[in-house]
Amino acid sequence: MMRHETKVPRRRFLQATAAGATAVMTGLHTGPSQAARAAKPIFEISLAEWSLHNRLFGRAQPKMDPLDFAATAAKLGIRGVEYVNQFFKDKAKDTRYLDEMKKRAADAGVRSLLIMIDGEGALGDSDAKRRRQAVERHHKWVDAAKYLGCHSIRVNARSNPRLSYEEQMKLAADGLRQLTEYGAKQGINIIVENHGGLSSNGKWLVGVMKLVDHPCCGTLPDFGNFLVNHKKGEWYDRYQGVKEMMPYAKAVSAKSHEFDPKKPWSTIDRDGHETDYLKMMRIVLDAGYRGFVGIEFEGSGDEIEGIRKTYDLLVRVRKKLTPDYI
Repeated sequence: MMRHETKVPRRRFLQATAAGATAVMTGLHTGPSQAARAAKPIFEISLAEWSLHNRLFGRAQPKMDPLDFAATAAKLGIRGVEYVNQFFKDKAKDTRYLDEMKKRAADAGVRSLLIMIDGEGALGDSDAKRRRQAVERHHKWVDAAKYLGCHSIRVNARSNPRLSYEEQMKLAADGLRQLTEYGAKQGINIIVENHGGLSSNGKWLVGVMKLVDHPCCGTLPDFGNFLVNHKKGEWYDRYQGVKEMMPYAKAVSAKSHEFDPKKPWSTIDRDGHETDYLKMMRIVLDAGYRGFVGIEFEGSGDEIEGIRKTYDLLVRVRKKLTPDYI
């Protein structure tokens, strides 16, 4: 099971140095040196398959075969991939197809990190039988993730929006707990993305995590998915939401849209909301997260170009922030 590492920010370096000096005098080993820590990036960059959804669905040319996803990521300099079940919906139990996916990833030199799951029922369904059925429909994706060598599947904490805030929280937690207990047996985490509705309310999602109360259940904070109520145009503060979710994060999604040369550290979505990557990544790193940050491009224009721009932005952010987090 993959877990992110915690490093010591510069502001605590003097304390760490003093402790290290004491350890040397007493003959204790204190772990990696600062030089060793500096040699490893403060975060790595992965690619969510959804970034290429127009090509994969055939809405943009050239159409892409899902089996070419890993090689495409590698050509862009990206060494971690996040699959989306929509692109191999009927292949969860097809070991020949999964073997080919594994081979393609290995040949490209990329790591298979997680599978994003949609369309398998509401884990917080108000009907106990349907809720259980939704849990069971996710089992095959836990198995597929295990087979591919992933650490997690990403699911949705969806319930009945007509119910109260508290009722939806309890129902979502019940379904997630059932699925997490299955995933834990396989060594697979069950992680929840802020993906619309109450799941985009950071406080609510943290409440769900507390009710589930299992080390194999966590979050996947997405920088942009904070539309709580579409009809009312109600948005949750994205920086607050990510900060609230980070203590439970086992992956991070760097959602990107349009790029403005006048705002070199940001992307801007179709509703005009700006995401400042420097500010957002400080929140991520301050939480102690040192895992993969996944590019998820949803802007207009060519998808490959959008991925490149997002990658370049993340690399610039990493370079700028590295001195503060080694």
